[in-house]
Amino acid sequence: MPAGTPTERQKTLAIMAALKDDPVDINTLKQLSISRGGLINDDLRARCWPHLLGITVQEVNFYSEAVLKQYRDYNQVLLDVNRSLKRFPPGMEESQRLGMQDEMIKIIVQILINNPDLHYYQGYHDIAVTFLLVVGESLTYQILEELSNNHLRDFMHKTMDNTTRILDYLLPVIGKASPELKHFLQKAEVGTIFCLSWLITWFGHVLSDFHHVVRLYDFFIACHPFMPIYLAAAIVLHRESEVLETECDMAMVHHLLSKIPADLPIERLLITAADLFIEYPPESLDEEVELYRESVKPKPPAPKKQSKWTTVLSLPPLTCRFLKEHANSALAAWLISGTVCVVAYLAYQYSNKSSS
Repeated sequence: MPAGTPTERQKTLAIMAALKDDPVDINTLKQLSISRGGLINDDLRARCWPHLLGITVQEVNFYSEAVLKQYRDYNQVLLDVNRSLKRFPPGMEESQRLGMQDEMIKIIVQILINNPDLHYYQGYHDIAVTFLLVVGESLTYQILEELSNNHLRDFMHKTMDNTTRILDYLLPVIGKASPELKHFLQKAEVGTIFCLSWLITWFGHVLSDFHHVVRLYDFFIACHPFMPIYLAAAIVLHRESEVLETECDMAMVHHLLSKIPADLPIERLLITAADLFIEYPPESLDEEVELYRESVKPKPPAPKKQSKWTTVLSLPPLTCRFLKEHANSALAAWLISGTVCVVAYLAYQYSNKSSS
């Protein structure tokens, strides 16, 4: 432990003192959440997380299963939750796990019903299960609903435009710390999709150690909503030498980066992410991000070359409208036959002129 770092007991006492203040000392709780070790244990997290998010704790009445099943994405939520076996602690009784999966479904679907402007995304359940394992059903609902309207809101739009925009901060942040690594990643054309699941699950889907996951949640709850992308940049920078030794090929680099090592120095990476955020806050990178987005935007297809007959064979819009409105009239029949004769004559003259 670095010199000057408080012991676990000292930090626990500091957290308890902040909670006992009237009103609760939110600034101190934020500092303690961010600093080494975070909020120490799950009991303290259950007490601190609501205060950090400004939540007044209360019991939640859940809708009936019949109501929940009417939600548009109910079946997708059900599929994702049923596939979340690895997110539960090894050795958990099956009956307990199945009960918690039912709770997850209720929590997720009720949040979405009560907030119709929010849209479900695959990975949302990874965040839900983390909170459920720490604070239980009722408090998970309240925490997740608050986060969904703030920290996670960009991921819950109808399209992925906002999520993609946050991902596009990755290379500019990396480039500030290592222009060489940024150039290599751009040359490999690896993009940012390799860290999509990191971002939208707050790393819950990709870290195997649950203690690391909840440590990150302490950090993210107390920080700016963009902090996960700064942590992603810190992880890539941490692996810089490994990346630069890899063949500069999109598939090779993507394969390397998409697999997070199990032995990451989490506390050191959080310090790096915080330092990057302080030195290069999102607003200082906005212009660079927009330039990058323009550079990778798909180019519109080139207009097709018009045939030499296009102008000759096109009818004026007003003529087309007249023919539609008077399709059965004798005048329309005369106009059609006359137009055909004129077109044929013009085509003949154009052909002769071109061949001479």
